[in-house]
Amino acid sequence: MWQQHIKVSAPYDFSRVLERLTLDPLTVADVERQRLAVPLYIRDVPVAVFVQSIGDKNNPAFLVEAEHEELKEEIVKRISDIFQWNVPLAPIHQHFLQTELRELFLEHEGTPLILDFDLYFCLMKCFIHQQLHLKVAYRLTERFVKAFGTEREGIWFYPRPEKIAALHYDDLRSLQLSGKKAEYIIHTSRLMVEGKLRFRELQHAEDAEVANMLLPIRGIGPWTVQNFLLFGLGRPNLFPKADIGLQRAIQKLLHLETKPSPEQMEALAQKWEPYLSYASLYLWRSIE
Repeated sequence: MWQQHIKVSAPYDFSRVLERLTLDPLTVADVERQRLAVPLYIRDVPVAVFVQSIGDKNNPAFLVEAEHEELKEEIVKRISDIFQWNVPLAPIHQHFLQTELRELFLEHEGTPLILDFDLYFCLMKCFIHQQLHLKVAYRLTERFVKAFGTEREGIWFYPRPEKIAALHYDDLRSLQLSGKKAEYIIHTSRLMVEGKLRFRELQHAEDAEVANMLLPIRGIGPWTVQNFLLFGLGRPNLFPKADIGLQRAIQKLLHLETKPSPEQMEALAQKWEPYLSYASLYLWRSIE
């Protein structure tokens, strides 16, 4: 097993990362040791990557370990992207200290935007999570992965599109997914297998181009596109105004009697740009 030490710009609070990731029952982590297992597919090879914090918020450093020495460069790049180690948080923090989110950013200082471990599964998870309470969504996602994914030494690797594309709708309905979601998941997986949806193209496209490619697909609306851009591609300026959790968080923050109006959301968004994704993340954290 090879090892790589990586230093990151402060502030970066890995304990906050683990707090969020361990909400998901599929996460394999040792919180006391600040160590996390990340299931990746690199060139279609399943690789368990172990990430451990060996520093602290003000002096962040990490140890990355995995098998497959021949894939080391790609693994380190993917892990760096997932944990956003190349995105300095200090200027983002300073930006929000001048806004209504000041106290929130002080409380959660150094919390980075973490990407989903797998782009394909990010989209599948978006389908599963649509219009569900977070705990229910996590439970159904866990059921989906354990039914069709692969387990290696206690670490679950997400299902591949080829397997999901070959399923029948009843296979997913048996997991208590709705008929519509079963259709969306299988149909989108088939588009991938047929080469009609290519994630490599999405990674290098502008936000509007990604939306134009995804919106024609059944089951994908603006909410799904925004969540995919945010947690799949790590775009920094996303603010899903229709997200109920985001509305609740703003209502709580500003002590509003009702959920904020679209006009109020838009006015706030203008003040929080160009880091709206971080505003969204910290607001969600405030109600978790």
